[in-house]
Amino acid sequence: MKKNLGIFQLLVGIIVLTALLQPAFLKPANIQNVMRWTALFGLIGIGVSFVIITGGIDLSIGSLMAMAASMSVIFLTEWNWPPVVAFSVVMLMSVLVGLIHGGLITKLKLQPFVVTLCGMMLYRGIARVITRDDQKDFGGEQEFAALKFLAGGKIPSDSVYAIPFPVVMLVVVGIIAHVFLNRTIYGRYLFALGNNENAARYSGINTDAMKATAYIICSTLAGFTGILFALDINSVAPNTFGNWYELYAIAAAVLGGCSLRGGEGSIVGVILGTAIMRVLYNSINILQIPTRFEFIMIGGIILFGAVADELAKSMKARKNARKSAQNP
Repeated sequence: MKKNLGIFQLLVGIIVLTALLQPAFLKPANIQNVMRWTALFGLIGIGVSFVIITGGIDLSIGSLMAMAASMSVIFLTEWNWPPVVAFSVVMLMSVLVGLIHGGLITKLKLQPFVVTLCGMMLYRGIARVITRDDQKDFGGEQEFAALKFLAGGKIPSDSVYAIPFPVVMLVVVGIIAHVFLNRTIYGRYLFALGNNENAARYSGINTDAMKATAYIICSTLAGFTGILFALDINSVAPNTFGNWYELYAIAAAVLGGCSLRGGEGSIVGVILGTAIMRVLYNSINILQIPTRFEFIMIGGIILFGAVADELAKSMKARKNARKSAQNP
């Protein structure tokens, strides 16, 4: 709770500073834009947080998003599938990807870094092959308008201060994820797995199943969000769509309190971390700071999170050691 409060205070500080430097930041249209992109990136941040909590990593998120988006555009515009069928197939594919990741990691004992790094290249390649490296789009503004509402709609639609619909989806997914992690036994299993996999296994937890579940959740949200991003920008360039998005998600999760060692993290923290990332990105643009500093920001956040996590673990270990020495 204290950690989330600190993250929230940092977010408020960044917003206030940016607004003082550039009042245009507070315009409703800009705030809605920040909220929409925070929601979209927040969905993949929630997904990767499940993997990180287990002590794993997923580097394939951006490429999987590109593959899912490319498939959805082709199914809808070239094969003329009904939207329900097209999206169902794409989501089943995303679930299958997570299941394969989990199987390779748990059954063949491959490292998550290796599995998802290979996935990153494989899914990007598939996206480029099925689209023949051509940019795909959903057509005119009226075509698939109902679907585009999922990514770009507002509630209420006629209000200047409307809430972007992706924010509604983020809230729903966030509540479900929070309840799963903090109010169910399976969430406790995930945290136990991340803290000490051997101890979790010896206590009777099916660690393989729980680890696979984390990767399935991550891939499912990545595939779903890939569709939303494609609907939002109305096009898919297979060689660039989703590039580095896995780093945004990981950085947001780390900034939000997820430990790269596993066993620690919160959904509220991840959402706040995502908000900080998007507000910083928006600040860079609105203050006309060169966008090349964006990657310095991302790298710095991940490094800061890793260093802070290591220092916190060391301090906790020394504190426990002193307590043990005082109370033999």
